[in-house]
Amino acid sequence: MLVAGGVIGSGIFRKPGVMAAQVGSPDLLLGVWLVVGVVSVFGTLSNAELAAMMPQTGGQYVFLQRAYGRFVAFLYGWALFAVIQSGSIAAVSYVFAEYATQFVALPQAAGPLAGMILHLPFIGDIAPFRDLGVKGLAAGVILLLTAINYAGVRFGGAVQNIFSVAKMSAMFALVLTVALVPGVGQAANLTTDSSVIRPAGLAWWAAVAAALQGAFWAYDGWHKITYIGDELKSPRRDLPRSLILGILLVAGLYLLMSAAYSFVLPIDEMSRSKLVAADVAERCFAGGGRWIAAAVMLSTFGATNAIILTSARVYFSMGAGGMFPALLGRAHARFHTPAASLVVQAGWSVLLLFSGTFDTLTDTLIFVSWFFYAANAWAVVVLRRREPDAPRPFKVPWYPLVPVLFVGFGLVYLVLTACNDVTAYRNAVAPGQPALMNCALGAALVLGGTPIYCFYRSRKPRQ
Repeated sequence: MLVAGGVIGSGIFRKPGVMAAQVGSPDLLLGVWLVVGVVSVFGTLSNAELAAMMPQTGGQYVFLQRAYGRFVAFLYGWALFAVIQSGSIAAVSYVFAEYATQFVALPQAAGPLAGMILHLPFIGDIAPFRDLGVKGLAAGVILLLTAINYAGVRFGGAVQNIFSVAKMSAMFALVLTVALVPGVGQAANLTTDSSVIRPAGLAWWAAVAAALQGAFWAYDGWHKITYIGDELKSPRRDLPRSLILGILLVAGLYLLMSAAYSFVLPIDEMSRSKLVAADVAERCFAGGGRWIAAAVMLSTFGATNAIILTSARVYFSMGAGGMFPALLGRAHARFHTPAASLVVQAGWSVLLLFSGTFDTLTDTLIFVSWFFYAANAWAVVVLRRREPDAPRPFKVPWYPLVPVLFVGFGLVYLVLTACNDVTAYRNAVAPGQPALMNCALGAALVLGGTPIYCFYRSRKPRQ
């Protein structure tokens, strides 16, 4: 439930419309979801070997430290805090609040406050008070779930199980409704390309890269179970099992949902939809849009809880190891949770929430995430060579093909994404519009951790 619930958040409900507008082809769109599902399974298999080998709190932070040393591990932990996990918390809670507007009108900023733009040199522009009502509600969700997990991991785990089951049930219900209600869709929609969106040549590759970014956001989170390795009863057995079963369940659900979307909505109509799942449900029955909006709120609430629950354990591990403030490495005396890490994580997530829109947050964090995903998969190869006799309760099948393919795909994806970001930035800046280079923002946030590492590294011998 933690793997599936941590992955299924907002992406499958929120991103398909944006992705349809990029590729303009329903079969290519389904192909993107399939490719990303297969790649995610490869990454999960690689992660499962490391998780069974090192079932410790901190997950990939621990794996990277053993494979590459303290600096790379620190940059990963810092990246989680600076953009990856905190950005995920902000982005998923943002979608919760966005769908809440289906039921209640949220107040918005007016006048100069609404139009305030802050310029960041070499990176771009941000509008902190745009969609103020949505951001305010999202901030409230972050604080509420932080308080729940502050009070105990058992309570947070119970919340996770309830909301994971609820959202997967809602997804299956939507797919069944599309399949059983006559006349809601046409098989021709699955193969008819857009009459307007027809990328070709380099533009086709750029469109695919952009669509991959959206799909990777929807699949992101399969590794979070590794962050709480010490808190599982049988981690060497349960970590690989939960990773593999969880990602296979998610991949199957996503392919079903994507096929249902394309069956009901022609690609041009899907490309104009901001809330695709709600539009599909509305076609199936009256009030379906509000019903799916409630399902998305359940989904994003549970996903936000999963990220908050797991991510704070990494900062806890870093604090205990002397690479973050020592306060973050102390467990609460009564609740036995990483209380300080949870509080600091919540504060920074709220600040990131006000830094940009949903798409800005997700595109930035996915770019940064994939650098470390590739490094993590390559760690399997590094440790197989360096420590051939280390106990490995689970081994990657078809080694070294699986981790090598995953790393190769990740590197190609990073290059395409960076090129796509630069092109989009130039196109926006040319007519004088505000723009943000997501890969530059992500790189700046990650490299900003270098002086912090040097500071804590210099203190280590004296301690």
